[in-house]
Amino acid sequence: MSTVSPDHSVLLLGGTGRTGGRVLTQLLERGVPVRAIVRSAARLPEGVADDPLLTVVKADVLALSAEELQKHLEGCDTVISCLGHTPSLKGVFGPPFDLVTRAVSNLAQAAEALRPAEPVRLILMSSVSVMRPAHADTIRGSAQRLFLWALRGVLPPARDNQTAADVCTDRVGAENRFVEWVVVRPDSLLEGDVTEYRLSEALVSSIFKADGTNMANVAHLMCELTTEVDAWRRWRAKMPLIVNAATTKA
Repeated sequence: MSTVSPDHSVLLLGGTGRTGGRVLTQLLERGVPVRAIVRSAARLPEGVADDPLLTVVKADVLALSAEELQKHLEGCDTVISCLGHTPSLKGVFGPPFDLVTRAVSNLAQAAEALRPAEPVRLILMSSVSVMRPAHADTIRGSAQRLFLWALRGVLPPARDNQTAADVCTDRVGAENRFVEWVVVRPDSLLEGDVTEYRLSEALVSSIFKADGTNMANVAHLMCELTTEVDAWRRWRAKMPLIVNAATTKA
């Protein structure tokens, strides 16, 4: 049986986004205190603004100094990043091109500067297009790797997702004293409620034949990683793929 710790506090980035809003709502429903850094509080999910467990910090996360970021991180045992690029022409092709990478790197540095007694847990929402190091995703042959290489050259968000994951795998590493991480890789994001979903360390489908992942399921997994000790131990320093059970191949 999993052990649930009642003593969690989360620093959340991207809590006004489609998936991030679901993470915020589900964390509050579980009774987890959340400190959310947002540029616009007006975009928070309906009904959460007055929740006593929620602290809203109105700021551009990339504009925060190292000292300010450390202050906001202090007292939080978990950081969840659901940051992403706005799905518009300006959001995809305009600056900041490295939003997620810079935020993750700054957060890791802030955690290391605080030197917490227990490592800060960093949970990063990423994408199925992101590859594990050393060609560990063996389903991706040369054709798929070439396609993804070209995609990252054309679309800054694709490149940003990969380099942000690389910060975790290469810069932070698996044995960091002050930061632990999990990179969550959903496939095509869908609306819908929490349903049964499946997790895999390795990819199960070609990039050219996508599966589906409810955003609510991504949020549920991130909450599980926050509160469930067994879930964290299972996926620490890994990059789980999450897909709806109904769309997963047998």
